[in-house]
Amino acid sequence: MSSPSMFSNNSVSIPVSDDDEDELSRKRVRVRRKRKKPLSHRVKHDLGKRLVRFLVRYWALLIFLPAAALLCYEATKIGKEPAVDEDDLDRFVAEGTEVDPDLDPVFKPPPKVSHPNLNRMDPVTRMIDGVREPCLKLRPSDELELLDIPNGGGIESPVKSVKYLTERDLPEQNGTHRSKRFKFNSFSGYPSLEDRDGSFVVNQTPAVHCGFFSESGGFNISDADKSYMDSCQVVVSTCAFGGGDDLYQPIGMSNASLQKVCYVAFWDDITLAAQENAGHTIGDDKFIGNWRIVLVDDLPFVDQRLNGKIPKMLGHRLFPNAKYSIWVDSKSQFRRDPLGVLEALLWRTNSVLAISEHGARSSVYDEAKAVVKKNKARPEEVDVQITQYKKDGMPEDKRLNGKKALNEASIIVREHTPVVNLFMCIWFNEAVRFTSRDQLSFPYVLWRLKVLKDTNMFPVCIRKDLVNSIGHLRKAKPSVKRAMPSTADDEA
Repeated sequence: MSSPSMFSNNSVSIPVSDDDEDELSRKRVRVRRKRKKPLSHRVKHDLGKRLVRFLVRYWALLIFLPAAALLCYEATKIGKEPAVDEDDLDRFVAEGTEVDPDLDPVFKPPPKVSHPNLNRMDPVTRMIDGVREPCLKLRPSDELELLDIPNGGGIESPVKSVKYLTERDLPEQNGTHRSKRFKFNSFSGYPSLEDRDGSFVVNQTPAVHCGFFSESGGFNISDADKSYMDSCQVVVSTCAFGGGDDLYQPIGMSNASLQKVCYVAFWDDITLAAQENAGHTIGDDKFIGNWRIVLVDDLPFVDQRLNGKIPKMLGHRLFPNAKYSIWVDSKSQFRRDPLGVLEALLWRTNSVLAISEHGARSSVYDEAKAVVKKNKARPEEVDVQITQYKKDGMPEDKRLNGKKALNEASIIVREHTPVVNLFMCIWFNEAVRFTSRDQLSFPYVLWRLKVLKDTNMFPVCIRKDLVNSIGHLRKAKPSVKRAMPSTADDEA
């Protein structure tokens, strides 16, 4: 038997070629390569990183360079004469720019721009027990037409009449008497601290300083205007001295109010010039719309805010026969029926004085801090006033007679009773003695003059309903006719 062969016939041969081996090798060694990003993407990415690094490194310099450039630009403007803007002539008149009358054709009136609040009549409302109701509840329009002016005198008062002191009563307080510390002059008279304390001692016929002290004291009004003012029984009044504000026509009046109520606006010659340049011309009857314009000559004070206190607080002196008055600051448009307002705020509540609560603060001492912080009065003036009030024992309570102890005095509704007139005289003297910020002195006088209790401190939303608030438009030009006294007899 022959020996078996090395390889059995059942073995299988596998052919291997050079091509197959190469293909296998390629499959094994193939490496996945990253696709290169486009060149434009790489360039953008590099620029972004460089920009971030630049900003991080040089951010302070980037802020400083524009600020320095702006500072240099503003510095070049210092001392240059500003060009007159034809559309802002009334601002220049108000702030003291002299205008040559011969150049009137050059200075055109500014365009009339309507304020968004002007002529609005929509009522202000509030939630009461889950129900939204109007803040000011006036009588229906048909009842407003039937309202008449009551005779008054229904509220008992310990003050029967007030005597207003003049230089004839106090000849020793003549024109040679001056006060360096206070702003008293021949219009206000020169009440001492003893006079001040005595004015709070109430009797049936108190005698007080109440402006118009001397015939040479200023605030001169023509005989024709005096005659008109003497005829008024109910007055809505305002004033704009120094060209500070425009005149807004009252709205919302009944026919009865148009016949029975005087609307009087006090202007000086600066305001007259500003308003004429704005296209507001007084008619031959001395009216602009419903407002009777009363021009005042020789304003007593340099401070126009203080001049404004005269018609604001001394309305009973200007309108000797008036029974009621409503004061409206010139920054607002009165938008309710005056007889309806008197009925709602005085007659219905058995009050003789109505004024709004303050919307932001409740204390005189907090208000003093706010006045200083907002630069509305000199800190030393406020400090003298508040120091005196603390010395007089005025508490820091935020409530007075159950009401908020701070008021906002842009609207004053009052009956011209002797006790209210006395209050207004004392309030005016406080504004002259200390600061013209009357919201500081009002609570003090109310606290110290114990007999005035029939007051209506109405909520802020009623004040907002009474007027459309426009705001002061321009800075009033100071009065230059009267300078502060140069000699003094200082008071303690």
